[in-house]
Amino acid sequence: MSLPSLFSPLRIGRHDLAHRVVMAPLTRMRAGPGNVPNGLAATYYGQRTSEGGLLIAEATQVTPSGQGYPATPGIHSAEQAQGWKKVVDAVHARGGVIFLQLWHVGRSSHSSFQPGGVLPVAPSAIAITSLASFTPEWKQVPYETPRALALDEIPALIEAYRDGARNALAAGFDGVEVHGANGYLLEQFLHSRSNKRSDAYGGTVDNRARLLLEVTQAVIEVWGADRVGVRLSPFNLYGDVGDDDPIGLYSHVLARLAELDLAYLHMIVGRDGPGFDGESPPEIDDLRPFWRKPLILAGGFTGESADAAIRAGRADAVAFGRQFIANPDLPQRLRRGAPLNAYNRSTFYGGGAAGYTDYPALEMEG
Repeated sequence: MSLPSLFSPLRIGRHDLAHRVVMAPLTRMRAGPGNVPNGLAATYYGQRTSEGGLLIAEATQVTPSGQGYPATPGIHSAEQAQGWKKVVDAVHARGGVIFLQLWHVGRSSHSSFQPGGVLPVAPSAIAITSLASFTPEWKQVPYETPRALALDEIPALIEAYRDGARNALAAGFDGVEVHGANGYLLEQFLHSRSNKRSDAYGGTVDNRARLLLEVTQAVIEVWGADRVGVRLSPFNLYGDVGDDDPIGLYSHVLARLAELDLAYLHMIVGRDGPGFDGESPPEIDDLRPFWRKPLILAGGFTGESADAAIRAGRADAVAFGRQFIANPDLPQRLRRGAPLNAYNRSTFYGGGAAGYTDYPALEMEG
């Protein structure tokens, strides 16, 4: 199989990539006590590293109040940074580049995760009704109505992202990605269905974009713009978000982010999450003129559709998720046209090595 566009070099920010197959950030819920990444995580990421390839590590909460699922890793303590350092070292030993995704789930949490058992926070006091929440014991319960963040609490929230960025730098990462997608806190602020504020962080498109931009600027002040990316899901409905005018909102957001000279933008093309076939809805292409720097697309791509998207200029790189779970050597398999392992969805979240580090790689030729 010939995929010349997918396997051509690309520079993102200050990093030179050997190919354009990116490992997407994938929540696996396998962190150890204290939400510290363990040795198994180092093995997992090391297995999925290729020379000059980019991996985006799983969503990682920047503060204890930002957690919404069991056993997700953090980046708000020295112990967590040390755990991540082992992961980074494993990736660097194989010549890879790894960014950490900085996360706060906002209302996609439960009081059982919150310090002091308080309600989770959100832009507005609107509960998620289409999904169930988890507790730390993996029990599924209804989401609670969150507490709207007070205006004077927002500076401390921004500082939590800044601290998380500093800890990621101390852990040795090559950069960070601000998670502004998938129905979590920053997207909750962006979207009109979840943000009903009437202050400087609600109402107009400019106001709803304010928190994302302020967080991104804080992270840039730690890392430099050429080692920072942002992930967005413009047409996402998961987690009861959604915007009444996504093109109007995201054309503004992309134009403002472009002023920051980021390393890359990472966009999810599917409207409703898993199962998307990799063909962008036309609206995604409508947003491309607002972003001329490196663009990573994600959402059910195959090797062929990824190569076609890059060749057409619709993307500069493509992130793969489920196929990277099941195929630790995915770039090699795509390059050779080799068969792909089937993934086992029942082992995606929680557990140990099974479905995590035990997927087979291709036998080395010769």
